[in-house]
Amino acid sequence: MTRPVALVTGGSRGIGAAIAAELAAEGYALTLVARGTDTLKATADSFSTKHRVDIHIIAANMADETQIRDVADQHRQMFGRLDVLVLSAGVGTAGPVVDMTMRAYQHTMDVNTKAPFILIQELLPLLRQTAQQNPHRGAKIIALSSLTGVAGEAGLAAYGASKAALISLCETVSLEESMHGVTATALSPGYVDTDMSAWKHSDIQPDAMLRTADIAELALAITRLSVHAVVPNIAISRAGEQIWRA
Repeated sequence: MTRPVALVTGGSRGIGAAIAAELAAEGYALTLVARGTDTLKATADSFSTKHRVDIHIIAANMADETQIRDVADQHRQMFGRLDVLVLSAGVGTAGPVVDMTMRAYQHTMDVNTKAPFILIQELLPLLRQTAQQNPHRGAKIIALSSLTGVAGEAGLAAYGASKAALISLCETVSLEESMHGVTATALSPGYVDTDMSAWKHSDIQPDAMLRTADIAELALAITRLSVHAVVPNIAISRAGEQIWRA
């Protein structure tokens, strides 16, 4: 393909869908990945109707290694190109360290850290190949981390640890791959007004949370940078008197 292509996990709603919508508006063909087929199809149909771009949907569980590798394989076969890999799928796990079960901890790490690692590993050859075809911009990896991965928050030890690991992964990938034209950026926002943050509405009103459009705008800006620019992490705090607050 000559047009740019992106793969977006968690692409059926929330931040992932907002980023995918911006990319579709820019003319990107898309692979959208999420667990629910119905929501995926509805999102894909809306993008196709509005922007007339090719969209491939994959229903997959990001806790299942076989399904993760199949996502990479399907994308390769469908498009044979990857300009932007957006890693937005994630799960939240709340609770104090003393009460955290190893099952909950492991699931959090599997979805938030292991799945992105596997997808990056699987798709790096395609990202490198695409970067060679587009030497001005190269190829980009954008991973949705969290401000909790930058500054810890009580009750979110497992979630914060998984997101801190994601930031470190992005830094390392850029160190290893930027000479091949592939760079990775973590986006680390505070609470964004999505379904995933609804559990905090008793403490933070939705209108005090960040907007998905703000995060999508930053993601789009990263895709426009030249191959010479490496942005390891962008922290986005909510408005208020405390800067490092989720």
